Formats: sequence, C-alpha cells, structure tokens
Amino acid sequence: MNSAAQSREPLRWTITTQLPVAYEIVETPGLLDPANPELLSLPGGATGTETRLVVLDHSVSDLYGERIRAYFDANDVPVTYLSMPGDEESKSIGNVLDVVAKLNEVGTNRLSNPPIVIGGGVLADVVGLAASLYRRGIPYIRVPTTLLGQVDVSVAAKTGINFGGYRNRLGSYSPPPRTLIDREFLATVPRRQIRNGMGEIFKMALIKDLRLFELLEEHGADLIEARFQASGGGPLPAGVPDEVIGRAIAGMAEELQPNLWEKDLRRSVDYGHSFSPLVEMRALPELLHGEAVAMDCVFSAVLAAQRGLIDEAVLERIIAAAVRLGLRPSHPLFCDVDLLTEALADTVRHRDGKQHLPILTRIGEVCFLDDLSVPEIASAADRMGRLLGPAAVPVAAGRLG
Repeated sequence: MNSAAQSREPLRWTITTQLPVAYEIVETPGLLDPANPELLSLPGGATGTETRLVVLDHSVSDLYGERIRAYFDANDVPVTYLSMPGDEESKSIGNVLDVVAKLNEVGTNRLSNPPIVIGGGVLADVVGLAASLYRRGIPYIRVPTTLLGQVDVSVAAKTGINFGGYRNRLGSYSPPPRTLIDREFLATVPRRQIRNGMGEIFKMALIKDLRLFELLEEHGADLIEARFQASGGGPLPAGVPDEVIGRAIAGMAEELQPNLWEKDLRRSVDYGHSFSPLVEMRALPELLHGEAVAMDCVFSAVLAAQRGLIDEAVLERIIAAAVRLGLRPSHPLFCDVDLLTEALADTVRHRDGKQHLPILTRIGEVCFLDDLSVPEIASAADRMGRLLGPAAVPVAAGRLG
C-alpha cells in the first residue's frame, strides 16, 4: 500500500434525524358499549374495515369475551381472536412468536389494521414486543384491564419479556399510539390483583406525591374493597378513585416524558425496582410484580433511615401504609444478603456501571446514591427479617423458587 493511501483521512458520514413521538391515554367509561367508537378508532382518527387481531388474556376472555365479540359484530368489524395466558411466567419469546404468527395469518398491514391487546400488563408487554418486531414495527392499541396496567403500563413506552432468569431482559421502546382505560374492568379483578396495582401507586406516592400518599393512608383499604368503582354511599368518598388513578397516571407521565428513552439513567421511577426484579424472578410464582415492588420500597426506605435521610417515624409510617394496603412489607428473599447483593450488581449493569439508587429524603422526594455498601445491605436485610414476624423463614432454609 502506498504512503498516499495510508495517509488519507477516512471518509465519515453522520446522519442526524428526529422522530416525533406522541401517544395518547384515553379514559373512556363504557368502552365495550357498541355505541362507543374509541375501540374502533385508528391512530390519527382514521377508521378501517380490514380484519383486526384482538389478543385477550384468558381471564378477560372468560369474563368479557362475549361482550367483546358482540361489540365488533355490532360494528361489522371482522376480527380474529387469540387468547393467551397473562401470568409473569408467560412473558416469553415463544408467546411473542405466537402473536407474530397470528399477525401473519390475519394479513396485518403496516399501519391500517393494528392489533388490539386487551388484558393485563404481561400480555401488553408480549403483544407490544411482537408489534415492535413485526415489519420492523407496527402500531397497536392497548387496553389495560388490571389496576397495575392502568396506572403504570398505560403510560410506559417500554415492552419486555423475561429471559435467562431475568425480568424484562429483552424488550423495546415502542409505545402504542393509543391506550384506552375503562375503570369498569377493575370491578371483576381479584382483590389481590388490585393490591398488586397498589404497589406501583404506593411507589409513585413515595417518590413525588405526598397528597397521593395521604389518600392511600386514609382510603387505600376502601379503594381495594370497592375495586376503584364509584362510591355507592359507602365509606369511600366520591371522587377519590378518580383522584388516586389520575394522580398516579399524571405523576408517571411527568416523570417519563422528559426521559422517555432513558438516556438519563438517574430515574426516580426506578424506586422500588433496584432489588425487586431479581427477587420477583427467584420467587416466581409466589410474588406478583407490585407486591415485590412494595417490598423494595420498604427496603429502600430502611436504607434511607439507616443513612439518616428519613427518621424512624417516617419509616414506620411507610411500613404501616403498606400493611394497610394489604401489601406484605417483607419476604425471606429480602433477608438474603447474597441475593440482594447480586440483585444490585445486575441493576448496576442495567444502569451502565452506576448504582443511581433512588432513596427517599422525605415522602414525595428522592435523592440518588452511588455508594451503597454490602454492610448497609446486610443491616437493612436484618431489619427486613424483623418485619417478617415470628413466623419468619430462616435464610438458611434455602431460597424460594
């Protein structure tokens, strides 16, 4: 090679572009009323006559299948239905590929007949990931039917499935253009699943909304009992369900919008999600997502109290609020120092080598730590053991799951 060729500067091209992203969350009571057009509307307000794929989780199919079919029949929309499991263990690549195969079978176009997913957060993640992969990305419509789905998943831009024993290890950033919320679905949700959703509302209250925390303290048990339905003269004041769900969704949206693609890895909404992902996976199927998040919220509050960032009275108030919501404050896996250390190490990899650990400075406000030590984890794990009560399972007995 001659010296002229060796000395020539390499050619470089830089492509800079912007992709505007907008998606809407619409609360629309009576979604399954055939006269309600929201479920038929395509992104941008268009309508279509081509076959739609509607994916239901098994429980939604059992409870609402007839009404859903009647809705589309009454509006002369051809539909192919797919019913799938909605438990955490079903967040798998196999189920994603099943959705993709069905999209092929239906003859799904690039834009004009987006699939509709009606179910909990697990199914929304599976279908969302399938849609993000199909033809390199097609729109989809999300109808969350659980409390966790309505207050957390409804706002998120992310999809995800579990892989290799880790939660949401595979996924994408692909928000659906439309998410439709009808609180009437919650009337048939088991109370444990309502409490599960309360775990995410509890997190949101702790990181940024004292008023929301106070509402949970005062009315949380009644909200669970009423399944967030309008008060019929009972102990739950009118307007409280609307305010709690509204504040939870608005708070999540405020946190996500400036950092939707997570370029800034210091995220307050990661509170309750630093240790719980691995605990949840190791405990499957014992713990639901929101239950594990609530325990992580308590564990992180214990860490804050150890640092003197909050006082003991605030910590006890947080623990008491979790208990009033029917959420267990601790679990034997939150007493396992090795597991918690492993969980934090994986979180550090997820946050590109930093802990970026959200920690309370008061109810409604967080700071971030990057120097949490193993002795601090061990001390907090000991406190979590005392929260288990006299029936605590010794760590030496082995990890669950």
